[in-house]
Amino acid sequence: MDQNDNPTPPAASAQGAPNEGQGDKKATDEAAPAKPSVNELLAAARGEVVKPDATTKEAPAKGRTVVPPSARLASSGTTGEAAPAGDTPAKEVPSATPAAARVAPTSGASKTASTPTPEVNKGVTRAAAAKPPAAKPPAGPLVQTAPDPPVNKLRRRIVWASIAGFMGVWSLAFFRFFLARSVYEPSSVFRIGYSSDYALGVDTKWQQQRRIWVVKNSERLFVIFAKCTHLGCTPDWKASENKFKCPCHGSGYDSEGVNFEGPAPRPMDRAHVEVDASGQVVVDTNRLYDWPKGGTNRFNEDGAYIPI
Repeated sequence: MDQNDNPTPPAASAQGAPNEGQGDKKATDEAAPAKPSVNELLAAARGEVVKPDATTKEAPAKGRTVVPPSARLASSGTTGEAAPAGDTPAKEVPSATPAAARVAPTSGASKTASTPTPEVNKGVTRAAAAKPPAAKPPAGPLVQTAPDPPVNKLRRRIVWASIAGFMGVWSLAFFRFFLARSVYEPSSVFRIGYSSDYALGVDTKWQQQRRIWVVKNSERLFVIFAKCTHLGCTPDWKASENKFKCPCHGSGYDSEGVNFEGPAPRPMDRAHVEVDASGQVVVDTNRLYDWPKGGTNRFNEDGAYIPI
């Protein structure tokens, strides 16, 4: 048998068989369509057009069926239409979009704008806005209420009168503060009657009114100013003891006002006396005669007594 008549060696046939099987498997893979990714499936469900990335875009293999974007979108409920003049090419809109919404704006941008009606702005539906306004019910009969009771004005007047009186009193006190203070005392010059009206001894009828004692003896009449020479207290006449006794510190004076006990340093002063044209005795307590301790006795001067 000739060698040329020999069939293919087993090794060659063994090597060719695997290669041939691999070629059939590759042709089967190329004929099968490419599986979409998860993002493409989600985009197709939302009606969006998914464009493959330029970096990952591959040329269609031989024997692979290429599905155009329009057919792919038609399967998801959208149709592809040609873009209007000035708009972006390959514009695709859902199939349920009305014709008025598909018109592109003249500005070149695929924008849809609508002006809301006043009813929409207020939140009122068009059906409710189209209804005529309800008629107002007829007015009922007028009901006259009773007048308010009269206000008790007497109480207000009493309150305002009290406030006005209070402010008035304080205003007077305020202005009185700026007025000069003056003490109104009786005149220091006065008449005590005739010398014959007085008996011998000490007469105390002018003690409370004029603060003096009228003393009369067998020789003269004189007036003692009732003021203790110690601290200025008013002594009392003790007729049973025949002396003047100071209630403050116990100073004692005899019937003529000369001190003899207690802290008094000197006798009590005597007021000026004289007889007027009518014969009455006139006393002036602003002119006093004293007898200082260790000093000159002025009780015997003219005006210190009236001779009898």
